[in-house]
Amino acid sequence: MEDSFNHDQHLLTKEFKDKVISGVMENRPISLITYVMGDHGEAKLKFIIKEVLKKYEKSDLQDLLYTCSKELIMNSIKAAIKRLEFIDTGKDPNNESQYLEFMLSFRDNLTDKKFQFYRDKMKKNNFFVKIKFFFDNQKLILRIINNFPLFKQEEERIKEKFLKAKKYENLFEFYMEHSDNTEGAGMGITMIEILLAQSGFDRRLFTIYSSSESKETVAKVEIPIDPKYVPPKHGFNSGI
Repeated sequence: MEDSFNHDQHLLTKEFKDKVISGVMENRPISLITYVMGDHGEAKLKFIIKEVLKKYEKSDLQDLLYTCSKELIMNSIKAAIKRLEFIDTGKDPNNESQYLEFMLSFRDNLTDKKFQFYRDKMKKNNFFVKIKFFFDNQKLILRIINNFPLFKQEEERIKEKFLKAKKYENLFEFYMEHSDNTEGAGMGITMIEILLAQSGFDRRLFTIYSSSESKETVAKVEIPIDPKYVPPKHGFNSGI
């Protein structure tokens, strides 16, 4: 994927590149806010990942970090769009039967190509996705943040997906043995766990946390930079 990290850099301004490079050199957290990730946003994401990993001579982790980032960003965008659709349809997301009925239609009709249609609606309703990178000589932490908590039904399904993901060593096994008729097959959670494991990392370095008090949902991936670094012990992966 090295070429894909370089070919779209012409979309970026020198000012943006200089700010990222300066932030990386000074170990300052780097943040992006997006509504629906387009080509320009992807170019920014790739540039940040490339520069951070280059500093620590970990460029071999570019594909891993980009895939995790992109998957979690897309899921976060879908979560925001889902809330817009609940508002428009007037259905109650906390009602089990209404939630299931809504999701059957939502999953079948929403595609990445339709994301751009929701950009203005997301801005109007103040729904956004924040991408934050924290890093030092010991570890790199990726956080993908929605500015709203999970619905009860979402919490339950995420917990189920984390538990089911533990059973699979590769995605082929998952495809063959499991499907979910309401919100997809939990492919994102399973894929990230498998990619971490195949890269030699603990699956528990991927967590999802939701708080009604702070009104946010955070998906976090922690990647050790120093082989001697021991991450804090994590409990149940969902963090819920």
